[in-house]
Amino acid sequence: MQSADRTIFRVTGGNPISGKIKPQGNKNEALPLISACLLTEDEVVLSNVPPIEDVQIIQKIVQHLGAKVEQIQGDATRLRIQAGGDIKSELPVDLVSQLRGSVTLAGPLLARNGRVFLPRPGGDRIGRRRLDTHILALQALGARIKMFPDGFELTCDRLRGTDLLLDEASVTATENALCAAVLAKGETIIRNAASEPHVQGLCRMLIGMGAHIEGVGSNILRIQGVERLKGVPHRIGPDYLEVGSFISLAAVTGGELLIEDADLENLRMIRLIYSRLGIETRAEDDGLLVPSDQSLEIVSDLGGAVPRVDDAPWPGFPADMTSVALVTATQCKGTVLIHEKMFESRLFFTDRLISMGAKIVLCDPHRALVMGPSQLFGATVSSPDIRAGMAMLVAALAATGESIIQNVLQIDRGFTRIDDRLRALGADIIREN
Repeated sequence: MQSADRTIFRVTGGNPISGKIKPQGNKNEALPLISACLLTEDEVVLSNVPPIEDVQIIQKIVQHLGAKVEQIQGDATRLRIQAGGDIKSELPVDLVSQLRGSVTLAGPLLARNGRVFLPRPGGDRIGRRRLDTHILALQALGARIKMFPDGFELTCDRLRGTDLLLDEASVTATENALCAAVLAKGETIIRNAASEPHVQGLCRMLIGMGAHIEGVGSNILRIQGVERLKGVPHRIGPDYLEVGSFISLAAVTGGELLIEDADLENLRMIRLIYSRLGIETRAEDDGLLVPSDQSLEIVSDLGGAVPRVDDAPWPGFPADMTSVALVTATQCKGTVLIHEKMFESRLFFTDRLISMGAKIVLCDPHRALVMGPSQLFGATVSSPDIRAGMAMLVAALAATGESIIQNVLQIDRGFTRIDDRLRALGADIIREN
């Protein structure tokens, strides 16, 4: 498990977040792409890789398995990965226990070696995160499963294509099934597939490597298995979750922010939901502009009913944005119900916000009623997971006075040098031990 993190952010709120910023590469695309590099012995070159804690962990895992990973010209955002020769099938327990995304190695290793031992993965503590969909999908492709107290052993002779229906539209299970199917014999159809931008990014890289995939961006994927894959260069798309966080930071602090290279197509639902919170954004030639003159007034549903922000599979509102949306709503005039459907522990961080002055009623583990605007005051809080960590940072920058955010490692896992980048936009934030 990860050692205790004693790093803190000392944040003084009240300064507008203004200027220009570029989002990092999509973390949720980088992890399965690095895993998918094990499907070929050829060299794969990835660019726009976010140099964050989670990405560094999965790099260490694939290196442990026998792959070569090197930064190109010392640039941490450009990686050369080559998994030539023998690749191990045993994943290192100490590293896997730190990273939920390590589960995406199961499909590539099973397809390549015919065996993988997958320790139970770690990651954010936001409630139960089932592995059933992964196991059932790989089993449908021909894997034999043995369960042990510390993990799962999957073996196969040769994976074979099949027509499978995922019991939930799981992103990482879709990615595992994809990576297994591209080298399986015959045709595979994945129904109820996830279609998030990072799943599409994985599909595009696999196609560049020689895979035959139809239906990219839909919930039905058709894959014709091939004998081998080749190396390819691939650029990771911008992190739309980070873009959504930047929109909140600018809006609640009254700043004007231009987010460059924002990929507006993947922001449509985020922008729609924010408009219902009274936050308008404007498409510009060079990115997305968050103006400083926001109404921050929640738009009621027809008839004056309390509106609801709820997450859903793509193209719905992303589950990973609900924490930030909740904090944003505390600064908006009106009442809104935040409904986080997936994880029963994700909204438990609201007690920290209440201690800062937020008016929130936690109805149950999945629903919170937010009444705003609330004057937030500085406090000592902790980051329970990546997304709640960013939400606490948004709250601290909107608050009056000084806040101390503990367990900063959780934020570092998902956001590149966020303190340095926000300081350049006017934030009063200091990293300390």
